[in-house]
Amino acid sequence: MATRVLVLAPSLELLGGQSIQAALLVERLRQEAAIEVSFQPVNPRLAGFLGRLQRTKYIRTVLTSLWFCALVITKIPRHDVIHVFSASYLSFLLAPAPAILMTRLLRRKALLNYHSGEAEDHLSRSPLAVQIARLADAIVVPSAYLVDVFRRFGLPAVAVPNAIETDRFRYRERSPLRPAFLGNRNLECNYNVACVLRAFAQIQKALPNATLTLAGEGSQRAALEDLASELHLRNVRFLGKVPHAAMPALYDEADVFLNGSDVDNLPLSILEAFACGLPVITTDAGGIPYLVEHGVTGLVVPRNDSAALARSAVELLSEPDRARWLARNAFEASKTYRWDAIRVKWLDVYRRLSSRELPVPTRAS
Repeated sequence: MATRVLVLAPSLELLGGQSIQAALLVERLRQEAAIEVSFQPVNPRLAGFLGRLQRTKYIRTVLTSLWFCALVITKIPRHDVIHVFSASYLSFLLAPAPAILMTRLLRRKALLNYHSGEAEDHLSRSPLAVQIARLADAIVVPSAYLVDVFRRFGLPAVAVPNAIETDRFRYRERSPLRPAFLGNRNLECNYNVACVLRAFAQIQKALPNATLTLAGEGSQRAALEDLASELHLRNVRFLGKVPHAAMPALYDEADVFLNGSDVDNLPLSILEAFACGLPVITTDAGGIPYLVEHGVTGLVVPRNDSAALARSAVELLSEPDRARWLARNAFEASKTYRWDAIRVKWLDVYRRLSSRELPVPTRAS
C-alpha cells in the first residue's frame, strides 16, 4: 500500500527556496508508485469578500492562517505523513506550528522540514518553537550545518539536501571570462545585497566595464537602489522577482556569481550556479562553508567584508584558468544534489515514518 504524504509549503506565488523545493518534491513524488502525494499551500487564496479582505496587511496574515488551518485539519486524516516545510520566527508559528499540533492530535506522523539559516537564533529565542519541534516525529533539514544546530538544542535531525534539476541548466565554460556578475537572492537584510553593491563599486574601479545583474525582490529594494545611486554604480540591473523558469537564461548570460549573505543555510542559488559553470564567490554565512569549499569549488570570504569580496572577484578575473577549474569542480559537486541522488533519502524517511521505524537517524547522510 502506498504511503500517503501531504506536503504543506509555500506555493510558487511566494518565490523562494522553500517553494521551489516543494514544487520539485511534489512533482517527482507523483512519479513514485510507493507514494501518493498531495499539496496544500500555506498561503491559500480566498475568494469574494474575504479575498478582498485578504489583500489588507495584517488582516491578510490572520485570514490566511485561519483558512490554512481549516483546510489542513480536513486533509490530515486522509494521509499517513504530514510533511511540513518551515522557516523561522513568526512564519513558524503561523503555519508549521499549528500543522504539527493538529497532526499529533489526529494521530498522524509529522515531518518538520526546517529550511531557515536563522535556526540557531530562532530556537534560542523561542523555547516554544523547541517544544513544538520536539512533537514532530522526524526533523529533516537540508544541511549538516542545521543538523549541528538542532543537535545543540537536543533535537535530532537528519540531513536531506536540497535537490536541483540539473537538466534545466546549461553547463558551459566561461572563455573568455567576462566581468559579468550575477546575484540571485531576495532583497532582504539577511542576504546583505548591500555588501554585493559595495563590493561591485570596488570591482568597477578596477574593471570599468563590469556589469551586475540582481534577480530578486524584497523589502530592501528601495534602499538598495538608493545605495547603488550613492555609490555611482553603472551597469547595475535590478530585475525584481524573476520566475524560476526564467533563471537558467540569466545564469547563462553571467560569468561570475556573487553572494554576500549574513545568514544562510544551503542556498539553492549557489547550487544552480554550480550546475551552470558559474564560478562562485560568497561570504561564509551559516551553512555555506559546508557547501562551498574555499579554493576548490569556489571562493569564500568573511561575512560583510565587501573589500574581500571585491578583491577575490578582481583576482579571479585575472586568473581565468583557475576560475574554470573551480567551476568544473563545483559542477561535479552539484551532481550529488540531483534528484536521483536525493530521491532515495526522501523515500527512506517516508518509509521509516509510515512503518514506525523511529526515531529517524540523526546522521547527516
